[in-house]
Amino acid sequence: GGWCWRSVGGWCWSTGVGVRVLVLVLEYVYWCWSTCTGGELIMNTATQASPLQDVHGDGRWLSMHNRFVNQAREMEPDVVFVGDSLVANLQSTDLWEKWFAPMHSLNFGIGGDQTQHVLWRLKNGELEYIKPKAVVVLVGTNNHDHSADEVAEGITEIFQAIREKQPQAYIVILTLLPRGEKPNPLREKNSEVNVLIKEALRQADLCQVVNIDRDLVLSDGTIDHRDMYDYLHLTSQGYRRAFEPVYMLLTNLLHENDTALLNDAALASPASDNPPADNRGTCVE
Repeated sequence: GGWCWRSVGGWCWSTGVGVRVLVLVLEYVYWCWSTCTGGELIMNTATQASPLQDVHGDGRWLSMHNRFVNQAREMEPDVVFVGDSLVANLQSTDLWEKWFAPMHSLNFGIGGDQTQHVLWRLKNGELEYIKPKAVVVLVGTNNHDHSADEVAEGITEIFQAIREKQPQAYIVILTLLPRGEKPNPLREKNSEVNVLIKEALRQADLCQVVNIDRDLVLSDGTIDHRDMYDYLHLTSQGYRRAFEPVYMLLTNLLHENDTALLNDAALASPASDNPPADNRGTCVE
């Protein structure tokens, strides 16, 4: 009971003390490895497909997902929009009926979705049974618990999932919109995400990152409530500003040989900062 496990520097260490010291050393080494050297052991949940937690208990999110899966089984869309409430609310605008419904579009937007939730939906049936010519993605502004790097990785993971299931589709990644009436950290974070996804997808095949925040931020740095009524969601006027370049790009993709239709689209939608790209080989801005 009083024997020494090892004598070091004249000190007598018991077996119990030695084990405790060893455990402390190992814990310190683990901490350094997992945090001090880049956090390789920390999982980025923005890239891990997971369903939205049903905190209200009404099952609405899963019901909407199941409806989308059924729509994919029953319809033959040329365009699929997927994302959060900014995508979902688009379907309630006149622009959807005028611009996107005639393109045989499906809207798979759910309010509150983050990148991991969209990823789960895409991996669990929403991209089965169909072969769209284009898939449009807008998600990431709700990832409040993730850094800009993590959100960008989540969006990139969504791109990879779409590419795996729909190799023929042209993937359109929309930049995150600014948010908040005045400049704020969340707006800065979204801007950083946009820079990161443009760089991450620069060499990707059959894709385009489209800037949709054109003219939404005024010269004094504020956002007009006539464009974003709550400084997060778009008004009808805001949707027209944001989605004009999307409309022009999709029109070009779907009807590139129909000169008359392209001319009509140009008249319906003023020239944007994102003219449709001629190069279909790599992802462009």
